[in-house]
Amino acid sequence: MSETHIVWLRRDLRLADNPALFEAAQRGPVVAGYVLDDTVARTHAYGGASRWWLQHSLAGLARRLEERGSRLILRRGDCLAHLAAIAAEVGASAVHANRHYEPWWRNAERAVGEKLDLKRYDDANYLTVMGSIQTGAGGQYKIYTPFSRAVRAQFPPRDTVPEPTLTAPEVWPASDDLAKWNLLPTRPDWSGGIAEAWEVGEEAAHTRLDWWQDHVDDYDDKRNFPSVDKVSRLSPHLHFGEISPVQIWHRLKDHTSKGWDVYESELIWRDYAQNTVAQFPLYARSNYRDDFDRIAWRDPATDPVAARDLEAWQQGRTGYPIVDAGMRELYKTGWMHNRVRMITASFLIKHLLIDWRCGEQWFWDCLVDADYASNATNWQWTAGTGVDSNMFSRIMAPLSQSEKFDCAAYIRAFVPELGDLDEPYIHDPEEFGRLPEGYPPKIIAHRAARERALAAYKAMKES
Repeated sequence: MSETHIVWLRRDLRLADNPALFEAAQRGPVVAGYVLDDTVARTHAYGGASRWWLQHSLAGLARRLEERGSRLILRRGDCLAHLAAIAAEVGASAVHANRHYEPWWRNAERAVGEKLDLKRYDDANYLTVMGSIQTGAGGQYKIYTPFSRAVRAQFPPRDTVPEPTLTAPEVWPASDDLAKWNLLPTRPDWSGGIAEAWEVGEEAAHTRLDWWQDHVDDYDDKRNFPSVDKVSRLSPHLHFGEISPVQIWHRLKDHTSKGWDVYESELIWRDYAQNTVAQFPLYARSNYRDDFDRIAWRDPATDPVAARDLEAWQQGRTGYPIVDAGMRELYKTGWMHNRVRMITASFLIKHLLIDWRCGEQWFWDCLVDADYASNATNWQWTAGTGVDSNMFSRIMAPLSQSEKFDCAAYIRAFVPELGDLDEPYIHDPEEFGRLPEGYPPKIIAHRAARERALAAYKAMKES
C-alpha cells in the first residue's frame, strides 16, 4: 500500500470541493484530522455559539466519513505536536492543508511547515487566491470598490473539485471522543434557540443553497427587510467551510438579476475582508486610522454607567426596539440580519460612545458565523476607523431605520413586550406614550447621543 497522507482540517469541514482532501486522496490512503487548538488563537479562540456549531459540524463530518469507510481523527491541544504524533503513528510524511489567513493560522502553518512536509492549497475558502488581486503598481488593494472590479475582471473562479474516493490507512491513529470536548453548553443550556434556528453540516448547507437559488433574484429589493426571509443564511456554513464560495458562485452564475449581482458583491466582500486582514493581521484589535486612538471612548472597565449601558445593549434592553430585537435575535439564534447588524453596531459605537472592540468581542462570542476577517472589517467600517470605512460623523438613526425597513414583525418576533403594539407605535413606543410595562425607556435620546458622538469626534480631530 502507498504512503498515508494526512489532511489537516480547520475551517474546511466538507468532502466536496476540498482541494487539500482531493489532492491527498489522489496520492494514497488518507487520515483526515481536526485539532482543536484553543491556545493558538488567544483572544479569538472560538466563542460559545461557534463551539456549538463546531460540535455539530464535526459530528456530521465524522458520520459522512464513516459512511465512506473512513474516519475523522480528533485531537485537542497543540496542533503541531498532534500532527507530528499522527504522522508518526501512521508513517506519513506529508500533511495537506487548505491555506488559512487568520494570523494565528499563518503562524501555525509556518511552524508545521518547518517540522513536516506541509502541502498548502490556496483557494479553498475564497473566490480568489489571496494576494493575487493586485493593483497596477503590483501592490494590494485597500479599498473595496476597485478590489471588486479587479476580482470580477479575473472571473470565473477556479472549477470545483469533486468529492474524492477515500482509501483507509492500514492503521488508524487514536482519536478523542468529541463528547468529552464539552463544546455544548450545559449549566445553563442556552442553545435551544440556536438548535431551533439551524441545521448544521455539508448537506444542510447545500439544502439551503437549493432554497437560495430560488430566492436570490429578490435579494436586491428584500435584503434590507428583517421581517422577511430573503437572505441566504449561508454565512455560518461558509465560515466553517461546509460549503465553498466557489460552489455557490458556480451554482448561481447564470442568474442575470440585480439580486445576484448584489449577492456576488457580498461574496467578493469576504475575499476583501480576508485580503485586508492578510495585510493588517491585528485588524480585530487595532484601529487602522490611528487618530481614533485619541477618541474619548466611554470605558466600561472604569465607568460604571458605561458598563451598565454596554450590558443593556448586550441584553437588548436599550429602549430602542430595533436595536433590542437585533441583540435578542443574536443571543437566541446565534445570528443577526445584516441590516440590523449595522444598526446595532452603529448604536454601540455612536449612541453609546463605546469602543467598537467591545462589540467585536461580543459578536465573536455570540455569532455562529463569527469570522475573524469579516467581523473585524465590518466593525471597523461602521466605526469609521477602518482602511475603507463609513465616516464616523454619519450616524444611523435607528428609529427611522426601523420604520423605513418595515421592521414591525421582526420586533414582535424578538421583543414580545411590544407584541401588542401596532405601527407606527412599535418603532418608538416611548415617543408615542405607549411604553408597555416591563420595557425600558430609551437609554439615551437620539439627539443627545448624536451630539455627544459628534463632540467626541470633533475633540479627537482637534487634539
